[in-house]
Amino acid sequence: MKIADRVGRIQPSLTLAVSAKAQKLKASGVDVIAFGVGEPDFDTPAHIKAGAIAALERGVGKYTAVAGTLELRAAAAAELNAAHGTHHTAESVIVSVGAKHSLFNLFMAMLDDGDEVVIPKPCWVSYPELVMMAGGTPVLVDTRPDEEYRLDEAALRRALSPKTRAILINSPSNPTGAVYSAETMLGIARVLRERPDVYVITDDIYRRLVYGREWVSLARVAPELAERVILVDGVSKSYAMTGWRIGFCAGPRELVRAMETLQGQSTTNPAAIAQAAALAALTGPGDSIVAMHAEFDKRRRVMVERLRAIAGVKLVEPHGAFYCFPDFSAFLDGKIKDDVQLAEWILERGRVALVPGSGFLAPGFARLSYATSMKNIEEGLARIAAALGQL
Repeated sequence: MKIADRVGRIQPSLTLAVSAKAQKLKASGVDVIAFGVGEPDFDTPAHIKAGAIAALERGVGKYTAVAGTLELRAAAAAELNAAHGTHHTAESVIVSVGAKHSLFNLFMAMLDDGDEVVIPKPCWVSYPELVMMAGGTPVLVDTRPDEEYRLDEAALRRALSPKTRAILINSPSNPTGAVYSAETMLGIARVLRERPDVYVITDDIYRRLVYGREWVSLARVAPELAERVILVDGVSKSYAMTGWRIGFCAGPRELVRAMETLQGQSTTNPAAIAQAAALAALTGPGDSIVAMHAEFDKRRRVMVERLRAIAGVKLVEPHGAFYCFPDFSAFLDGKIKDDVQLAEWILERGRVALVPGSGFLAPGFARLSYATSMKNIEEGLARIAAALGQL
C-alpha cells in the first residue's frame, strides 16, 4: 500500500520506541530498569480520581464543547493567570488531548508552508516533527552545556528571518532539565521588541517541577509582550495524569478559535471524564504536588551524584523537570560508534533502558528519567556503571 509522503518526512518518537522495547523485554521476563519514559511513577492523587468518580455518578459520557467544558477552561485560565500574570478568560483557552495535541493544533492553525519556528536545541523530540507536519520549517539554535543550555540573545537574533512566525521555548527543558533565568527571558524579550510580527510559544508543562531555582515567566517579566506569548500547559506531569491526556493552550482569541475549528474536525472534545478529573486537579488541594516535588528532588540528587561518580561521564546539574542529560561521548570509539549503539549496549549488557541523545538533537548524550523509584535509580545507575566499565 502506498503511504502518504508526509508520513515519510516524520521521524517516529524515539522516547516511545525505547519505552516500547523496554516493555517488550519486561513482558518476556527480562529484568529491565526503564529510565526512558517521561512519566511520574506516582498514582493519580486520590482527590482527582474522586472527582472523576463523582462525575461518573452525576452522568458523564456526552459530548462537551469542542474546546472543553466552560468550567475547565475557566480553571485553566485562572491557573495560567496566576503563574504568568496574564488576563486570560475561558474564551481564550482551548483544552486538547494533551499538551502535544495543543502544540499540533497550534502549529496547524498558525503556520503556512515554509513558515519558520525557532527552536533551541537540545529539544523535545516532537517539536521539529510537529512543525514539519504543519508544513513549517524548524530553525534550530544551539545551546551549550557549559552555559547551562542558556538561549543566547545574539544567537536567537541571528536565527530570525522574514519567514519567522514564532519562537518556541521550554523551561524547564525536556531533555536537559535547564531552567531559564530572568536574564535569559529578558534577552528573549529584547529580540521580540525588534520583531513585532513574531510570537513566542512557551511550553510550560514542567513549570511546577523546579529545584533550587526560580521559575520565570516571560509574560511576567515582559508584560507588554504578553499578547504575543502563547501558553501551552497541562496536567500530565505535575499531577501524575499522563494517561488522562489533558493539555491546554491560551493565546489570542482568533488563534484559539482557529484551533477550535481544527479540533472540531478531528478529535472534537477531549474525553469528558478526563476533563472532570483535570478540573478536580486544578481546583483541588496542592498537597500531592508538594509531596511529589520533594520526592523528585531527592531522586534527582541521587541520580546526579551516581552519574558524576562514573569516570568519563559529564553532567550539567538539572534544575527542573525529571531528567538528567549526561554526556556519554567519552565512550564512543571504534567499538561503539554513536549514542544509539551505546543505548543498545547499555540495554543489552546492563538491562537499563535510556533514550539516546540524538533523538533530542544532541548526539553523544542520553536522557535518563528519575520519575521512577529510588531503588530503580540506585540499581540502574550501578548497572550503567558496570556496562560502561566494560568498554
